[in-house]
Amino acid sequence: MKEKTKIIYFTACSLLILAISFIFTFDRFTWLMEVSPILIGLPILIVTFKKFQFTTLIYWLLILHFLILAVGGIYTYAEVPLGFWMQEWFGFERNNYDKIGHFAQGFIPAMVAHEILLRTSPLQKGKWLSFIVTSICLAISACYEMIEWWTAVAQGASADAFLGTQGYEWDAQSDMFYALIGAIVALLLLSGLHNKLLKKI
Repeated sequence: MKEKTKIIYFTACSLLILAISFIFTFDRFTWLMEVSPILIGLPILIVTFKKFQFTTLIYWLLILHFLILAVGGIYTYAEVPLGFWMQEWFGFERNNYDKIGHFAQGFIPAMVAHEILLRTSPLQKGKWLSFIVTSICLAISACYEMIEWWTAVAQGASADAFLGTQGYEWDAQSDMFYALIGAIVALLLLSGLHNKLLKKI
C-alpha cells in the first residue's frame, strides 16, 4: 500500500468511526471521555506521518482499537450489548465489555511501543525489549485509571457511566491486570510477524 494512500484510508476510517459513534451515542459527555484517545492520537499520527510511518499492521490494530473505544462511547461500557451477551453465555456477574477495552489497551499499545522502540532506540529484539514494552503498557493503563479517578472527583455522579465500575470495588486493579495480559499476549502472538514486517522498512 502506498504511503499516502495508507494515511488517507486510516484517517477516513477513523473519522467515519468517530462520526457514526457520535451520531448514535446516548451520552455525549461519556462519548467524549471514551473516544478522547482517538481525538488525541489521530491528529498526532497525521501530523507526524511524513517523519514516522508505522507498518500497516499497526494502523489496522489502531482501527480495531478505535472501534472498541467508539462502541463503548455509543453505549457506555456498562451497557454494550456484547457485554450482556457475554454475561449470558459465560455466567458473568457484570457486563465485562470494559475488560475487552482494557485488554486492547495493553494489546495495541504494546505493538506501537514495540515498533517505536525498535526503530528509534538502541534496543534490540529480546527479553529486555519485551519487559520495557510491557512496563510501558502497564504505565499507560495506570495513568488512565488516574484520569478516571480525577474525572470522578471532578464530575461526581455524572462520571459513573465513564467509570463503568458497576459496583466492583477492584475494577481499577482488574483493568490494569487485563492491560498487562493484553500486552503479553500481543508480544507472544504478533512480535514475530511484526519483526518480519519491520525488516522490509
